[in-house]
Amino acid sequence: MEWSARRAETWALGAGGVVLALVAVLLDPAGRVLVGGAALLLMALATRDLVLRPRLTAGPAGVAVRTLTGTVALPWTGLRIRLRETRRLGVRSRLLELDAAPDGDDDGVLLLLGRRDLGTDPEDVARALLAWSPR
Repeated sequence: MEWSARRAETWALGAGGVVLALVAVLLDPAGRVLVGGAALLLMALATRDLVLRPRLTAGPAGVAVRTLTGTVALPWTGLRIRLRETRRLGVRSRLLELDAAPDGDDDGVLLLLGRRDLGTDPEDVARALLAWSPR
């Protein structure tokens, strides 16, 4: 099973970045800096989404999460899967929390993934991972 950012959102970010870059050429120097910076940010997010596909993978051995520094493999043993829900300024957000207990000389690992990272509701992913887990 795999989860990653939605392709349509990724392509929309990339297209928005290109459009902003083209518009930045027509602006005054201050506008170029602001709109150009926004264009770079959108294109960087789109590139991140493409590089980190698939973001989360579940298999018989455990869960693997792709990050910018590499893939983090979390075996089912010692892995806690929780849904973290917060409410701030009237906006509710959900995060999938993957907490791996330390193994002897290893430090523990805590990964938080949101709807944008997973391409779907974190609650659905948590439910699927708990059903897949051998426990």
